[in-house]
Amino acid sequence: MGGYILRRLFLMIPTIIGIMAISFAVVQFAPGGPVEQVIADLTGPNQGGDRLSGGGGDLASASGGDQSGGSYRGAQGLDPDFVAKLEKQFGFDKPPLERFLTMMWNYARFDFGESFFRNTSVIDLILDKMPVSISLGLWILVLSYAISIPLGIKKAVSDGSRFDVWTSGIVIVGYAVPGFLFGILLIVLFAGGSFLDWFPLRGLVSDNFSQLSWWQKILDYLWHMTLPLITLLLSAFATTTLLTKNSFIDEIRKQYVVTARAKGLAERQVLYRHVFRNAMLIIIAGFPAAFISAFFTGSLLTEYIFSLDGLGRLGYDAVVKRDYPIVFGTLFIFSLMGLVVSLLSDLIYTWVDPRIDFEQRDV
Repeated sequence: MGGYILRRLFLMIPTIIGIMAISFAVVQFAPGGPVEQVIADLTGPNQGGDRLSGGGGDLASASGGDQSGGSYRGAQGLDPDFVAKLEKQFGFDKPPLERFLTMMWNYARFDFGESFFRNTSVIDLILDKMPVSISLGLWILVLSYAISIPLGIKKAVSDGSRFDVWTSGIVIVGYAVPGFLFGILLIVLFAGGSFLDWFPLRGLVSDNFSQLSWWQKILDYLWHMTLPLITLLLSAFATTTLLTKNSFIDEIRKQYVVTARAKGLAERQVLYRHVFRNAMLIIIAGFPAAFISAFFTGSLLTEYIFSLDGLGRLGYDAVVKRDYPIVFGTLFIFSLMGLVVSLLSDLIYTWVDPRIDFEQRDV
C-alpha cells in the first residue's frame, strides 16, 4: 500500500499542473481582464464626472489626454503609458508562459500573492472566509450522511412497504426542488418575509456575539445556521439516500446473502457484517465529490440568499471581477484538496473491504 500511496502523491503533481494550465489557457482568451476592468471604470458612463474627479482622481490624473490607449476596447482617450503601467501592475507585461511558470513556482511554495482589487493576500482572504464554509460544509456533510445512510438502509430492508413509499415521496420532492428556491421559501415563511420572523436573515452570528455567555453563543450560532442548513440538507440527503438504498438492494439480492441466511445468521448480522461492507463502496466512491461540493461549491447560492460570506461567494466574485490571484489561488487549493480527499477515499476502501488491494493494480 505504501508504494501505491507514493505513486498517487507523485501523480498529483502533473494533475495539478494540467488543471492549472488548462484554466490559465482559457483565461487568456476570456475577454474583460483586470486591465479592461480598470479601463471600463475610467471610460464608463460617468467619465468626466464625480467618479473620476473624486475617489478615482488619482487614476484620472494619470490617464492623460486624447491619445489612444492601445488595443484594449474602450481605451481611447487614455495615455498609452498609463495603460502600460496597468499592464505591469497586473503582471501582463510578461509573456503568458513566463507568467504561468512564475505562478506555479509561487504556488508550489504556497505563495498565492495578493488580490488585484482587495489589497489583501489571497491566503488571508481564504482564511477569513473559511469559518462560513467550514460551518456549512462540515455540518451538511455530517448531517446528510448521518441521515441518508440509516434511512437508505431502512428503505432497502423494507422495500415496497408503506414507510418506503412515503419516504420516497419526500426524497423525490427534496431532489426535485432547487435548493435556492427552497431557501427563498424558508425566508418567506420563517425569516420575516411575509409570515413568521423566527430566524435571522444575515450573518453567521449576531452582532453582540462576543458579549454572550458560552451557551448563548452556541444557541446563537445554531439559530443563524438553521435555515441555511435545512436549505442545503434537503437536496444533499436526497441523493445519498437513494444511492444507499439502491446499493443495498443490489447487494441483498446476491447469492452470498442467501447463503449467509441459510447458515442461520441473524438478519442484522447479514446486513451489517456482509452487505454493509460491499454496499458502502459506492457511497465512499462519491465522498470526494460530496466533500468538495459541500465545502466550496454547493453553498454558493445559499451564501448569497442568507448573506453569508464564504469561499463560494469569494470565488464567484473573483471570477466576475477578473481577480485572477483569487481565482487561481482558490482553484489550486480546491484541486489539491480534492486529490488528497480522493486518495483518502481509496484508503477507506481498503478499511471497509480488506479484499481490495490497490498495490496489485495500476494507478
